[in-house]
Amino acid sequence: MKTVNLKGEGLTLDDIINVAYNDYKVCLTEDAREKVKKSRAIVDDIVDKNKIVYGITTGFGKFSDVTITGEQCKTLQRNLIISHACGVGRKFPKEVVRTIMLLRANNLAKGYSGIRLSVLETLLDMLNKGVHPSIPEKGSLGASGDLAPLAHMVLPMLGEGEAEFQGEILSGKEAMEKAGVSQVELVAKEGLALINGTQVMTSVGSLALYKAIELLKLSDITAAMTIEALRGIKDAFDPRVHEVRPHKGQVQTAKNILALLDGSSFATRQGELRVQDAYALRCVPQVHGASKDAINYVKERVETEINSVTDNPIVFENGDVISGGNFHGQPMALSFDFLGIAASEIANISERRLERLVNYQLNDLPPFLVKNGGLNSGFMITQYAAAALVSENKVLAHPASVDSIPSSANQEDHVSMGTIAARKSLEIVNNVTRVLATELMAACQAIDFRDGLKLGKGTQEVYNIVRSKVGFIEEDTVMYKELDKCEELLTSGEILKAVEEKVKVEI
Repeated sequence: MKTVNLKGEGLTLDDIINVAYNDYKVCLTEDAREKVKKSRAIVDDIVDKNKIVYGITTGFGKFSDVTITGEQCKTLQRNLIISHACGVGRKFPKEVVRTIMLLRANNLAKGYSGIRLSVLETLLDMLNKGVHPSIPEKGSLGASGDLAPLAHMVLPMLGEGEAEFQGEILSGKEAMEKAGVSQVELVAKEGLALINGTQVMTSVGSLALYKAIELLKLSDITAAMTIEALRGIKDAFDPRVHEVRPHKGQVQTAKNILALLDGSSFATRQGELRVQDAYALRCVPQVHGASKDAINYVKERVETEINSVTDNPIVFENGDVISGGNFHGQPMALSFDFLGIAASEIANISERRLERLVNYQLNDLPPFLVKNGGLNSGFMITQYAAAALVSENKVLAHPASVDSIPSSANQEDHVSMGTIAARKSLEIVNNVTRVLATELMAACQAIDFRDGLKLGKGTQEVYNIVRSKVGFIEEDTVMYKELDKCEELLTSGEILKAVEEKVKVEI
């Protein structure tokens, strides 16, 4: 059985993908178990001695000055969950929900939250048995963490809310019973420990990041195909050009393009057909490279966040319980806005390359890459659709993190909007995928109009795979079906896997 062991540290993006998409099981290490028990003992001592500590024996937010004692603690924790479950909108897909549960469990496994081990094990039992709480996409301000959506995650643990189990949406109570997972009664600190953190924004953003990393590699591959289709000039990718402006992403992109084009007779040299290419071809290293540098920055932030304590208050080993602000999503909000902007630019330049492929005024190919133009429209409207996605991305790329609306009677007077930033970045990445698929399909069509030339070491592999699923468009056909096939080749990893057997593409 494939398993991810949680200890509060060392969790990777690959671990997330395996749990989210590949149904890996998740369990706690023995060291994590001991840390959780010790942290809980500190909370029990606070309750037994009636000490006044925020979130344990007080209310929350503006009600932090209200003291809660005895049996009221249980009522307080339940009330916290049911009152905070105010989410709205479409439900997050299964892979996002699984990631949310995983990241929240890893946060709790660090042993700074004061939750009972049995409650954490219930959360993991749900994850391993496929009880996926119904969590609405909207309703989080991103500080104090993702309160509303995380409250929806907890509802089935209390026999409330709804959850998906074995393909059915059931009441939380029924889903837990069918899966054989026991419900829990929360005690002091536990409700807050389950919902006070950045796991929703980080989950959505992590999945967007993983897709973006793959897309950046595919963007180089697709650009190389277009360079060949348009008989582009290789000199612009000469290592010497990039060594004198040594941004890492730029240097790597130029290296990737030359490796993909190795052996090509489609690609030309400076002065052979023209002196220089348009920016959409010539500046691929500078544009793709900048996005790579941005996304590598985001990756560092995500890897830090998924192994961090974002709880409040934080229970330290020496018994100190400190109320701070680690739940604030600003580090992730800025990162996911940056991710969205970086991904958006990949579609932006891809659509411009697509335009150069279909516009006969900019190339020496048949108008809109089709025979019998006029009777056939060919690739004309594929560029329309790509342009629509690029325009939508420009709207979505407006940063969410620059906004803040005070809440909780101005106690929580600056918030991150990080979950909105993450959701937007994922939407942008999905749009980028379709734009790249469109460019790739058009590039293959253009290549077929040229005879007697040889593709590069890497691009030949791409062409072969595309042509195995998507044929030359001889006359107008139902275009979205062909584009869907091409997009599937990108998202399935088939193209990237085949290319990397011949040429290593890195970001």
